[in-house]
Amino acid sequence: MTELDLRGLRCPLPALRTARQLAEMATGETLTVLADDPLAAIDIAHLCRTEGHDLVEQRQDGEGGRFVIVAGGA
Repeated sequence: MTELDLRGLRCPLPALRTARQLAEMATGETLTVLADDPLAAIDIAHLCRTEGHDLVEQRQDGEGGRFVIVAGGA
């Protein structure tokens, strides 16, 4: 499992860096993304839908969001 800490970055950087990391991963590998940008929840969910990745967990708390993504084969 790979973890990507993108806290402190603002839109569109969390989604762009998540996309770049997912492109380097094999199908079925898991990526955990930490991001505190309010738009990251929308952008990362959209990225997963359009690129064929599986967003298996999405949580928001006082420190931002945590997204667990299984890389797809798109």
